Order: sequence, then structure tokens, then C-alpha cells
Amino acid sequence: MSTSPERPPLPDHLSIEANSPFHVREVFEWDIAVRFNGKQRWDVSEYCVSEGWIKVPAGKTLDRKGQPLLIKLKGTVEVAYAE
Repeated sequence: MSTSPERPPLPDHLSIEANSPFHVREVFEWDIAVRFNGKQRWDVSEYCVSEGWIKVPAGKTLDRKGQPLLIKLKGTVEVAYAE
């Protein structure tokens, strides 16, 4: 009998940045699949399903703190745990 832990529900708004108020550490114990406008995206840093946007790095550009410069793209956002 397998006793695997339950996956927490995916939030409407999630960020990979640990200092963000939208970061949920328990969710990142599993792989998350993000589809944007029907295509799988692997470079998403933050998303909001209800508002329909994702934030992705703008190439190799860095901000003054050395973090990737992010751009917001609007469209249809779907998230699920990867199988």
C-alpha cells in the first residue's frame, strides 16, 4: 500500500521567488506544468490564472540586483501538476 503525501492545491497566483508573498514552498515539491495560450512553457517565473498572465525572463538581461529582468505576457494560463 502506497502512502504518498497529498499534493497541495495549486494556487491562483504563484511565484518561484522565495521572498515573494505568492511563493508556496510545498507546491514546489512536485513538478508543475504551465500552459500559456495552449503551449507548454518551461521558463515561467510567476503566473496568475484569474488575471491571465505569466512573467518570464527577458532574454539574458539582468536587473540591478542581478536577477533576471521579467516581462509580463497576457493570455490563457492553465496549470496542473506534471504527470
